[in-house]
Amino acid sequence: MKKITLILIAIFSIVSLTAQENIKTEKLPYYEVADYSEVSYTAGSVVARLIDGLGFRYRWATEDLRDEDLAYRITDSSRTSIETIDHILGLSRIIVNATNQVPTDFTIEQPSLTFKEKREETLANLERASRNLISAQTLEDFNIQFIYNGGESEYPFWNNINGPIADAIWHCGQVVMLRRASGNPLRKGVSFLRGQVKE
Repeated sequence: MKKITLILIAIFSIVSLTAQENIKTEKLPYYEVADYSEVSYTAGSVVARLIDGLGFRYRWATEDLRDEDLAYRITDSSRTSIETIDHILGLSRIIVNATNQVPTDFTIEQPSLTFKEKREETLANLERASRNLISAQTLEDFNIQFIYNGGESEYPFWNNINGPIADAIWHCGQVVMLRRASGNPLRKGVSFLRGQVKE
């Protein structure tokens, strides 16, 4: 009887831990793309949806990456997955800063983060940028501004679309390719067309 009780306790513990991990994972933004059935097409809502598509892709491109996936590189001169993820994080900071109407200051040293922290910040940046834009009728106020050693520069929001946003989408694809090459392909059931996950 004691053996059966111990087995049942062990099974319950494993199921409980798995459920808790799933709950934690689903709390991150972009488990699925939100329904926009009541949102009209405006400059802001269209770009917000583009960023949501990026967030959804990034969420699943980086889901369940192992240490060996993060360290993997195709050639000696190519980026590892974690280096690519670092770059996407930097792009997400530019994207959200523009929508917050603050400059991206390259003279400030960024904190050292774990992979988990980088992933959480990137997803939070994208979600915040989308929320900042969703009701915007125009994008003229959301210029990209840079501060760097030796000066400052500014670009219209057009450059955010063809620059950081498009670049981050591009690099998400690279993360997917790298994880496939390192033996950990993207999970099945993720529909990028519908923005949904089939369990």
